[in-house]
Amino acid sequence: MQTSDALTRAESLIAIVPDYPEQGIVFRDIAPLLADAAALRASIDALIAPFAGRFDVVAGIEARGFLLAAAAAIMADVGLVPIRKAGKLPRPAASVDYALEYGTATVEMHDDLVAGTRVLLLDDVLATGGTLAAGRELVETLGYSVAGIAVLMELDALGGRAALGDDSVHAVFHA
Repeated sequence: MQTSDALTRAESLIAIVPDYPEQGIVFRDIAPLLADAAALRASIDALIAPFAGRFDVVAGIEARGFLLAAAAAIMADVGLVPIRKAGKLPRPAASVDYALEYGTATVEMHDDLVAGTRVLLLDDVLATGGTLAAGRELVETLGYSVAGIAVLMELDALGGRAALGDDSVHAVFHA
């Protein structure tokens, strides 16, 4: 299957779930995409391709970002760093509070990398940009550099890209 065909199929596998986790929110369920090997491979290839050779480690944002980051790290032959919700790490080095489209949250990250490590931030969806902005702030606070930000899907109407204020954001799909 050609790459464009595989990506079209991958996008068609993303299920739309209205009113989850709250009334008025439209959730994008990537579980069917993850279950399809060809769709997953094409998606991960497209996710990291613009940053090839420009990052040393992949940081995945909890929770679905972990799944994508693990696959991306293996495919790029680099390490993986989790960015977790508050209270999930045994020894957080830094934390950042941020706003979601339906509440607030905190993310944390360890400081296990060498200063200056180039980090590719990955998440499943770019909505308002708060989670990824917090992830970028964590990475930079800990002395690492952000090589880029990649997401499986960008929800264009929510303006998350503008909130991140930079051109290093790559989205495989748009809704």
